[in-house]
Formats: sequence, C-alpha cells, structure tokens
Amino acid sequence: MQELLREETERLARCWDQHAPAWLGAYLIAGVEDPRLNLQSILSRHFLIRHSCPDSLGALMTEEYRFSACLNWLMKLVRRATEREECDAILHALRKGADNAEGLEIPLFVVQTYAELPIQANGVTIPNYLESFLSQAPEGQGGGIESVLNSFQLLWRNVLARGWPAKPDAGMPVSTPTIPRVSLIEPACGSANDYRFLHAYGIAEGFDYAGFDLCPKNIENARALFPQTPFQVGNVFEIQAEDKAYDFCLVHDLLEHLSIDGMHAAVREICRVTRRGMVIGFFQMEEIRDHLVRPVDEYHWNLLSMKKMRDLFREYGFTGQVVHIGTFLNQEVRCDETHNPNAYTFLLHASETAESDLCAHRASAVHRE
Repeated sequence: MQELLREETERLARCWDQHAPAWLGAYLIAGVEDPRLNLQSILSRHFLIRHSCPDSLGALMTEEYRFSACLNWLMKLVRRATEREECDAILHALRKGADNAEGLEIPLFVVQTYAELPIQANGVTIPNYLESFLSQAPEGQGGGIESVLNSFQLLWRNVLARGWPAKPDAGMPVSTPTIPRVSLIEPACGSANDYRFLHAYGIAEGFDYAGFDLCPKNIENARALFPQTPFQVGNVFEIQAEDKAYDFCLVHDLLEHLSIDGMHAAVREICRVTRRGMVIGFFQMEEIRDHLVRPVDEYHWNLLSMKKMRDLFREYGFTGQVVHIGTFLNQEVRCDETHNPNAYTFLLHASETAESDLCAHRASAVHRE
C-alpha cells in the first residue's frame, strides 16, 4: 500500500475509534437514515432481490417506495412532538379524502396512498399502515409505531421465504445437486448497519455474505449481533480477496469520506473484487464538473461530481443506472420532499463480457449437477 494511503488509513481509524461502541451501533440506523424507510437502503435491497430471486416483484417494490415516502412524512410530524389532536385531525381528513387537516397541508401522494390501502401486490396484502400509524402516534411511539415501521419487513420475509437456494449442508454427500449461490461483500459495513436489515427482511438468506470495516469496535458490534456471519476488520484500500471473488458489492456512505486518491484506490479495489454488480450509495453528490474537496478533521466530507464518479466506474467496467433520490421519489410516487437533495445511488452492472462469463459459469455448474 502507498504511504499516503497508509497514513490516511491511520487517520480514518483514529476518527472512528474515538466513538463508543453503543454510539457506533446506533449510527445510521435511526431517523431519516432508518434503513426501513431510507430509500437508498430500500433500493439496495431491491437490487439484490431482483438479481437473485426468480420472481418478478415489481409491484411490491413500488408499494415500498410509497411506504417510504409516506412514513418519512409522518415521522417528521412525530419528531417535532405532534399532539394527539393533530394526528386525529390528519386521520379524519384522510378518511374524508381531504388534503388539509385544520390548516396542515397533506401531500397528495399521502392522500392517494391512504385511499388505495389496503392493496394487493404480488399476491400479498399490504395493510393500511397510515391508519395504524396515525391511530397510535405520538403516544404510541414505542411498540405500536415500531410494528408499523416493520410492515414491509414482514411482507418481504414471507415472500422471499420460498425463493432462495439452500445453503450447502456440511454433511451433504458430494454428489447431492446444489444450485450455485450468490456471494456479496460489503466494505465499510459498520456495526452491521445495513446487514441487520438484509437479515430481518429475509434477504441475507439468499447470499453468502462477507462484511468488513476499518473500525474494530464496529466489527465487535456486528459479530455480537450475528456470530455466524463473517465480519472482519479490513481496509477498502486493500481488500483481502481474489479478483472477481464476489458476485455483488454493497457500499453506503463511504467514498465521500476519503481523499481523492483514497477514493480512486477504493473504487479500484471494489471493482477488482466484484464480478457481477454493485450498489453504491452517495450522500454528497451533485451534477458538477469537478469534485469539491472538503477535509474535516482527520477525514473528508467531499461533494462528488456525479459525472466523474460515473465515468470512473465505467473505466473499471461497471455501468448502469444513476438514481437521484429526490427525482426518483417525484417520478415514482409524486413526492416532492427529500431529506437530502445530494443523495444519489448507483445501480451498476459489469460489462457484457463479464456478465456472459458469469452466466456460463452458472450454466455449467447446473449442467454438471
């Protein structure tokens, strides 16, 4: 590793090591970053489902986008200590099909969603979560609201329970047929920040997962939650894996925190070890010509150029869809509100040649069976 990257590694390690394990365990899983409601986490889960589950589940995915938009709007009301009377007024207005509750404007997408719930999507019934939420908020911010927030967690677990290849059994005879499973690596996994939801939603069952993080405290937290899952201390500048060792890669909120040299090294390594596709979540990106470098103490808070990042991944053989989260919300559910106008997600695939090689590998494996 280059000396500059080694020094940056030490700075990053110090930056995260200063925090208590409890703080690290709760970081990026609450409020607007709650993976149950955060659209970038939802898009990541959907990307993995699409590429590993044989069924088409687009209708259920669209309903989860609406769930995200509606619950984020309602959670803002709860976070500002809404009175019971205000929740009752909103619920009364929704029951009447109105878009105004005693002076409080209700977004049209919320009104329309309420009118359509409960609704069928891909063979499952999505309950009227808006009715349930408003009937319990704000006093019921404990178990009642938590149950509503977990609505799609339960739906996905039920839908996906029938779709994954089984993990090989150590006692299984060598001649027993198996379907090739899908591997997934997550650099900067934190304290299993997103993995805990891949697990809760039943998605982790479909993957041979490996996560690593620079901070030992994060890894200790992750192992405490999931003792059977391979979490390791590791460095994105020098990933301990063979070329194209993993089918998929998941990265959230990492690249903006690195120097430009460090970011280039991380992208090179991510692309080196990934064979099929990746999801990259950005929290500070804009359609600007050049990256805006912003050092903060011992790490960075850079504003990245969307075009430069897209071109960089293309150089390493990965192209695909660039999703601006605010625009996506508007197009999908007519929601004009987003907590972060600089949030983007890249949904990328390997080149056609690499994809063909993977398909051939899987076909030959099935044929041998």
